[in-house]
Amino acid sequence: MELREIAAFIQVAQLKSFSKAAKQLGYSQAAVTIQIKQLEQELNVHLFDRIGKQTTLTHQGALFYEHAVSVMKELEHARDAVTHVSELTGSLCLGTIESICATIFPELLREYHRLYPKVNVRLITDSPETLLEMMNSNAIDIVYFLDKRMYDSKWIKVLEEPEDIVFVTASGHPFVGRDSLDLDLVIDQPFILTERNASYRFILDQYLAAQGKEIHPFLEIGNTEFIISLLRKNLGVSFLPEFTIHQDIINGELAVLDVRDFYMRTWRQIVYHKDKWVTREMDAFLRLAT
Repeated sequence: MELREIAAFIQVAQLKSFSKAAKQLGYSQAAVTIQIKQLEQELNVHLFDRIGKQTTLTHQGALFYEHAVSVMKELEHARDAVTHVSELTGSLCLGTIESICATIFPELLREYHRLYPKVNVRLITDSPETLLEMMNSNAIDIVYFLDKRMYDSKWIKVLEEPEDIVFVTASGHPFVGRDSLDLDLVIDQPFILTERNASYRFILDQYLAAQGKEIHPFLEIGNTEFIISLLRKNLGVSFLPEFTIHQDIINGELAVLDVRDFYMRTWRQIVYHKDKWVTREMDAFLRLAT
């Protein structure tokens, strides 16, 4: 039994696809099929059921999966133990959403690079759904995202912090300073929003739909930093996590609108897969980020 066969088995089990596992591993699909067949012959069991396009673990396959993951974790542990040096020199792949990337990550990565200058960091920005799917397939080490509270038995969650989401505009807007603004009055303003179905945009749309209301932005864009730059020019109103515009509020450039009977929040969360061996590079990032 070879480690590459075990690694191939784990990838197929996690991705539920021979072709996706082959792509992830950099092998041909035929090579992965041969590795799994050799493993099945050595164990004298059937590891996968392949019906149509569906690839699922058999009962024996599920049992072997738990042990295979443990073996690979112990191997990583052993490698760390024998190559332990004072300086981190490995790699780290992070996934996050655009608003966190633009506001929290610059300082976070600056400090991480200062402490661990030889670590190669790869940063991927996308929707929480896409990032979590990539993490589940072992394409991303850690996901830092903003959404409703989300839980999964496959994840380890290391951070869960509430964040207010607010209506925000330029400090010179005529609504600034007025108390208990009517929601209908606010959503009738020219709006700049993130794309429909983006986490906090989706929360707002659902809230309004429940009241038979709808918002019609004149601009939809995923770049939070660009939205904020337009707000500074007094080009409209937006709906953003308060932490993204905190410094602009302190500087007096932007202001939060006081909307009657309206309070909404979301959650900053950091997760990684429970089957993932936590490398020293991952551990250093998690300690810094939490």
